[in-house]
Amino acid sequence: MAIQQECARRIRQLQTQLEKRDLDGALLVYPIDIYYFSGTRPNALLWIPTAGDPVLLVRKSLSRALAESAVADVRPFPPSRELPSLLGAARRVGLTFDVLPVQQLHFFNKVLPGIEFVDISAANRELRSIKSAWEMEKLKESGARLCAVFAQIPEFLRPGMRELDLAAEIEYRARKQGCEGYVRLRAFHQELFHGIAAAGESAARSGFFDGPATGSGLSSAAAHGASAAPIARDVPILVDYTGVFEGYIVDMTRMFVLGELLPEMRKAFDVALEIQDYLTENLRPGQDCAELFAGSVALAEAAGLGSHFMGAPGEQAKFVGHGVGLELDELPILAQGFQVPLHLGQTVAIEPKFTFPGKGVIGIENTFAVGPEGGMRLTRLSDDLVQV
Repeated sequence: MAIQQECARRIRQLQTQLEKRDLDGALLVYPIDIYYFSGTRPNALLWIPTAGDPVLLVRKSLSRALAESAVADVRPFPPSRELPSLLGAARRVGLTFDVLPVQQLHFFNKVLPGIEFVDISAANRELRSIKSAWEMEKLKESGARLCAVFAQIPEFLRPGMRELDLAAEIEYRARKQGCEGYVRLRAFHQELFHGIAAAGESAARSGFFDGPATGSGLSSAAAHGASAAPIARDVPILVDYTGVFEGYIVDMTRMFVLGELLPEMRKAFDVALEIQDYLTENLRPGQDCAELFAGSVALAEAAGLGSHFMGAPGEQAKFVGHGVGLELDELPILAQGFQVPLHLGQTVAIEPKFTFPGKGVIGIENTFAVGPEGGMRLTRLSDDLVQV
């Protein structure tokens, strides 16, 4: 019953946004958007009229959609010639252009002539960024399960391990906890496998991923995460993993070392904690995301570490926090140019990190909910550097 109530609330909220934009409805084709509004993830098309009940048109699997859907009207996907009758008199219809393939848009233009398609990407993402109490419980549970995995790392982290061995041990335990592994990303050209377990020079190697740390990966075709390199002593070991449970993602980083860290790495770690404290205190409704990023940069620069903040010099990410939920790159973004206020109930992964080419990456990451008096932590495990 809870998911039915959740989806009904979400649909009503979207219909309000559609009415404000003078739209007759929305066609949703992206799988995770369909899941958000229907409670099931088929290969399907979801029609949500501005006034009236939604219809889920399923290619596969109809039987599972019928069993799971919170939307009452579930039908087999019809022949293309019948789609116009579904939309009736609709003339202005919303689509999520941020994830819609051009080929799909051409299809809609062909089979639904006379309809004006309008981009509702921003409205959809803003709606999804604010989590309900039901969603917050899912995220809290995801945080607890991921912390349970991280807490086991000192038991198996040993000298002589390869990065890949460390990653495999983490991923095995995450899977045993029920981690689903689908790290969904909305951004074009981005992909991620679970997370990163990388040490020293290997962790600091740059790559395609839009974040402060990429890792070397196992090949040029999979240039992200753990490599087959052995983990050396006295270098920072970065463990940056997602936990995905019942669809909901949390993101978390902890630092480890076999031996002792160099003083400059210790200093950078302390500054990362200082920046996290600053952001946690200010993760309140109304705070401007761009200003929070600028404040983080100022703290890094005051410590003499500005050129290393959020990536290698010249290749730095322009954010320090990103929204999480059913996707890893939701709104809000604590980023340069993102002059948007925070809202109560948004969930943000804060990740101040420093990259030292040839030496390593060091920092911290936790997932928080925006609260009335600051960030409420969802990944409740000690931030301390772990020495083995």
